[in-house]
Amino acid sequence: MDKHSHLLWTEEFMVHASDTDFRSRGKLSFLLDIMQRAADSAVSSLGLSNDTMLKARMGWMVITLDLNLQRLPLPNDLLNVRTWSKGNKGALWQRDYRIIDGDAVELAAARSIWALVDMDKRKILRPSALPIAVEPYLEDSVGSLPDKVVIPADISLTEAYRYQVRYSGLDNNRHLNNARYIDLCCDALTLEEWEEMELTGLHITYAQEAQYGEEVSILRSSRTEEGVYMRGQGGDKVFFEACLRFGR
Repeated sequence: MDKHSHLLWTEEFMVHASDTDFRSRGKLSFLLDIMQRAADSAVSSLGLSNDTMLKARMGWMVITLDLNLQRLPLPNDLLNVRTWSKGNKGALWQRDYRIIDGDAVELAAARSIWALVDMDKRKILRPSALPIAVEPYLEDSVGSLPDKVVIPADISLTEAYRYQVRYSGLDNNRHLNNARYIDLCCDALTLEEWEEMELTGLHITYAQEAQYGEEVSILRSSRTEEGVYMRGQGGDKVFFEACLRFGR
């Protein structure tokens, strides 16, 4: 934890070979994983562990995340993840992140919107439902609340593949884990696209949770000026919409 403020959490993570892709670069989902782990640690440090949340049948649900990327990490990189709550606006909470490498260079920065939910009723709870106060850290900011992803009406999407939610993708709420959605997006690109283009960011909005056994059709656009748009849907459900941004 930061020595100067208990409101800023810092945690170190080593990049292992199993965290990287065929180009020996860290997977985008790995960055989401360590951000999620750091956020869990930050909230636990305030006295609100995952076990406590589960017993109270409350959970955090990410709604939108916008990440800007300078570079993907490499094997054996030692990464420092910094995260803090920026407080809430109504029922929505903002959490920011910065990921710094061993040379003190920032690899990525992200801002995200979360909601506290009743796990049984699937209803958003007011901040007053929390048994502790989560104070905002005001010494740093990645930016304002991120907007939801909006796929332009003139963008054509075609199905890349279909995915069925199984054991390996579930979190402890029995829904598809947040970071696994990112793998679904990345799998919609060809290896040639990954070799030709440089990833510079991710913008994703989680619309509905995918549960065990559900089939998700992964739709994608061709490359646009903004990036490659993605949508995960099944029947009349839209599970997520996203945009992977590329520099070249």
